[in-house]
Amino acid sequence: MRIEGIGREPEFSRYMDLKEGWLDRRIFSDAEIYEEELYRIFARSWLFVAHESQLPKAGDFLTTHMGEDAVIVARQPDGSIKVFLNSCPHRGNKVCFADAGNTRRFVCNYHGWAFDTAGELKGMHEEYCYDDNDIDRRKNGLKQVARVAGYKGLVFATFAEDGPSLDAWLGDFRWYLDMLLDNEEGGTELIGGCIKSVMNANWKFGVENFIGDAYHAGWTHDSGCRSMNNGQPFPPIDMENSYHASVNGHGWEFGTEGVGDLFLLGRPKVLEYYERIRPKMAQRLGEMRSKIFGSVASASIFPNVSFLPGISTFRQWQPKGPMEFELKTWVIVNKSMPDDIKNEITKGVMQTFGPGGTFEMDDGENWSNCTTVNRGVVTRHERLHYRCGISREIEHDTLPGIVYRGQYNDANQRGFYQRWLDMMEADKLEAMPDRPESRLSGVGETRNLPGLFAL
Repeated sequence: MRIEGIGREPEFSRYMDLKEGWLDRRIFSDAEIYEEELYRIFARSWLFVAHESQLPKAGDFLTTHMGEDAVIVARQPDGSIKVFLNSCPHRGNKVCFADAGNTRRFVCNYHGWAFDTAGELKGMHEEYCYDDNDIDRRKNGLKQVARVAGYKGLVFATFAEDGPSLDAWLGDFRWYLDMLLDNEEGGTELIGGCIKSVMNANWKFGVENFIGDAYHAGWTHDSGCRSMNNGQPFPPIDMENSYHASVNGHGWEFGTEGVGDLFLLGRPKVLEYYERIRPKMAQRLGEMRSKIFGSVASASIFPNVSFLPGISTFRQWQPKGPMEFELKTWVIVNKSMPDDIKNEITKGVMQTFGPGGTFEMDDGENWSNCTTVNRGVVTRHERLHYRCGISREIEHDTLPGIVYRGQYNDANQRGFYQRWLDMMEADKLEAMPDRPESRLSGVGETRNLPGLFAL
């Protein structure tokens, strides 16, 4: 599937200078820039569309969006997963209105065109009105995406026929992802359904907050933290032993104390559970990763997925225009956990980062104000400051990626916008550089890494 319609000439570098540490505010509200994002980023990136656990049986499906394109994700009889446009090729009507379910057919409610779970056209209302040469059913099914692939339970799709594989897209960031997806035998699952909410803010503010903005937490969320933890403030940040790590626009900011986020979840049984399995986690993933997990941390997968690994909220920021996004949130847990621990985690997520959570409301208000205020006709021409920690890049023996010392930092945000710029200016994805050059290329399983990265 070739994506046509890329319009504006690639001159987006004028909207930022990341070596100097500034951004132009117009990238958060300009309608033309947003339209180019849909073509250049969302129509070409690997986008999260489902977790394997949401589609356990043949015929299971869910509906979601890739950018602003509505899609259906369906489990096939052979166990594979197909993704196709949720738009009838007859007049373009939405075919499936359900969020999820199990079915044998998808039938358009306008003219009764019916499709199987592979998206193939199987029949139409009053078929006799079509003469023999009027329609070729094989060419009038629901349009398939170009590629579908998975990584340890997460399912991704892309409209781009060319470009990197999913493994190459994730690259060395897999070393970090495995702390969430593979810290215990059996993998992960999403539980409790999906919560959707709409915020009047640009989608990038949510992503950049989770990719690196630990700085806001001790101020924005101070009252919420104290209310949930007997008046105790946020845990202090150890700037010598905390880091930002960025790989091709994906990022993870973290401490190494192992308990900060588990403390913020406010569920002692969950903390006890992870302390019990931490020695096995160290054997599975190495000592460093066992220390990172549970620490104050947040992460994002480029372009629009974020999560808090210790708190277990997993989320996607779906763009709905330059000044609105739909936030989809789930609870992610280890499959092998006892049910009572899963229930404790779910309650903790709802109290902290659910729509009415003590922390979620703080963030939504800030992002909305950032978006609307930046639109001012004078304000929009003022630069935004992204220089925090700009001179603290280090080489680390164990941590892959572009690494900066100190959790209070703008490094991962700069890495995210560098990848944004790469994609906005590249006509071909193959022309984009690796940032940094991969050190784990060809390594299929990060649990079995030799040498430095096995620490």
